[in-house]
Parts: sequence; structure tokens; C-alpha cells
Amino acid sequence: MSWVYLFIAITTEVAGTIFLKLSDGLSRVIPTVSMGVLYALSFVFLALCIKKIEVSIAYAIWSGLGTALIAFFGYILFDESLGAMKVVSIAFIIVGVVGLNLIGQGH
Repeated sequence: MSWVYLFIAITTEVAGTIFLKLSDGLSRVIPTVSMGVLYALSFVFLALCIKKIEVSIAYAIWSGLGTALIAFFGYILFDESLGAMKVVSIAFIIVGVVGLNLIGQGH
């Protein structure tokens, strides 16, 4: 169940970040409130998942996958750039997260 909590934490954090962009500098009420609720839910589910998953592993996956997803959604939803260097850099983040996860399982 902890991995489900982590997936929910990532999903709500990414959705919260999308609403942060839509809030227009926190000047639009509904996106701003949505952002706050989603970020709060993200931390709740992150807290639940680290009861069973090592915090270093959970946080690396949460932040790394969140970063990759936000880059993707920024490209799709907001016409942000997604050049070769950005893709390679995101790949390095994912490799690092996988490496941490493998190391965490080794002991």
C-alpha cells in the first residue's frame, strides 16, 4: 500500500504544480486553492508512504518522477521547451532515482 501512497503523492504534487502555473502568480482564486489542497494531499500521502519506504528512496522517487512529469506536462499543456539537454538531464534524474532504489533494496 505504501507504493500506492507514493504514486498518489506524486500525482497530487504534479497536479498541484500545474495549478500553481494556472494560478497566475497566486492571483486566481480557484487554481490557487486547488494548488494548496493538492500540495497538502501530496504531503499527507508522502508521509503515509514513508512509514514503510525509506525516506531517501521515497523522496527521490517523488521529486524525480515529479520533475520528469512536470517537464512533460509543461511541454504538452503550456508549450514549454523540451530540448535535447532537458530530456538528457531528466534521464539522468531517472537513472539516479533507479540507482537509489536499487541500492536501497540491497541491504
